[in-house]
Amino acid sequence: MIHSKLLFPLVVTSVMSANAFALEAKFADTAWDGNQIPAGQQCQKFGGQNPSTPALVVSDIPAGANAIVLEYSDRDSKKMDNGGHGRMQFMFNGSEREVTIPSVAGHSFDLPEGFKSIEAHRSPGWDKAGAYMPPCSGGKGHAYYVTVKAMQDDKVTATTVLEMGKY
Repeated sequence: MIHSKLLFPLVVTSVMSANAFALEAKFADTAWDGNQIPAGQQCQKFGGQNPSTPALVVSDIPAGANAIVLEYSDRDSKKMDNGGHGRMQFMFNGSEREVTIPSVAGHSFDLPEGFKSIEAHRSPGWDKAGAYMPPCSGGKGHAYYVTVKAMQDDKVTATTVLEMGKY
């Protein structure tokens, strides 16, 4: 008996627009493994100790990109998903194909050089206000992630999602 999948192999193709590229993003600190939020990196309300965004290494940046937008999110909270934990921009000179993005302190509007806040986190009444709210679900197993977008002026040229872990 001849199996039809031998005669007619399934060919899977993906269609991507000519200007859509994927970035590579990884944690610069091994404490971040993408599975669990590291101890102390939760919000102050739940005992966080100097929590901050994870430092990232972003590579495969398309030519012409001059900024990286970071959107921090809680997938299990409608209000805090899609950048609800803060949206910020990191500027660079535009010639790099790889950049290391330093950590940004949680619960603060004092951003390091090269950063600009696009949208502060959306729950200043839940915990201390700031450009970034660290994971703050109280250990209920919420999934946190960061969307990383390469920008050329106001145009997204590449994007990826990096799972931060559960808390």
